[in-house]
Amino acid sequence: MKKIICYTLLSLLTCIKTQAQSFYGTKEWGLVSGGSLYFGDLNDRYGFQEIHPAVGTFFRLHFNPYISLRASILQSKVGYSDAYSSNIYNKTRNLSFKSNITEFAIQGEFNFFRFYTGDERFRITPYLTGGIGMFFYNPYASIDGRDYDLRPLGTEGQNLDMYADRRYKNYAFSFPIGLGVKYWVFPGMNIGVEIVNRLTTTDYLDDVSARYVGADKFPNDPQNPNPAFLLQDRSIEVSSDPLGRINKQRGNGNTNDQYMMILFHFTFQFKTYSCPQQMTQDYSNY
Repeated sequence: MKKIICYTLLSLLTCIKTQAQSFYGTKEWGLVSGGSLYFGDLNDRYGFQEIHPAVGTFFRLHFNPYISLRASILQSKVGYSDAYSSNIYNKTRNLSFKSNITEFAIQGEFNFFRFYTGDERFRITPYLTGGIGMFFYNPYASIDGRDYDLRPLGTEGQNLDMYADRRYKNYAFSFPIGLGVKYWVFPGMNIGVEIVNRLTTTDYLDDVSARYVGADKFPNDPQNPNPAFLLQDRSIEVSSDPLGRINKQRGNGNTNDQYMMILFHFTFQFKTYSCPQQMTQDYSNY
């Protein structure tokens, strides 16, 4: 009975003492901006010639000063062109694409050091992050200043029954993995930067994966050109010996495409004046 009374009094005194103090909750809201770039069949040597803006928002839940869970929505764009390549075959292939990306992801975070906004002792930490997401994409290319969506055109024969296994959706899954660093500038106001690569479940982010199916699969009227005919083999624009013969290599189907984001975070944690649960737990074994 004495232990219960002492525990109750200590808890009450602790809470009364801390009522004038402010604490920061476990919930955090943030805005992000940065850039994204793509790696795949058109950028197989990890070039950085095309970096497009990326923006978004996220919610972070802190389980403790080391582990957090984050849910995010990001909007970005990726693209690349064979014109950037130093490989002669790629230059002759002459393909290019762009695609808007909308990503929904859940990521876990592990801080290397204890992190707590407002506490000078725990002001900065690097962290690892990984998770799973879903993204929507729609590759397109331009001819004479006009954009054409590539998926409906079936540039690798997807509209033919014999190549039905090459058909792809306008969405796929991603697996973000990377690292970052976070720092609180003012109590409740944090900043951070991270580099996170997204492994994906598609090799058609760029609409390139397999082999040419031959120009004869795309009926064309010179007076009214078929966009599918023009876009399935663009080597004809730069070479007198077009590459687009049936079964000639167009892409590399052995690896899926990826995209990377470099993001800057600006986040807020709001104050709470309630007695934190942890304080009462500290006396639970009194």
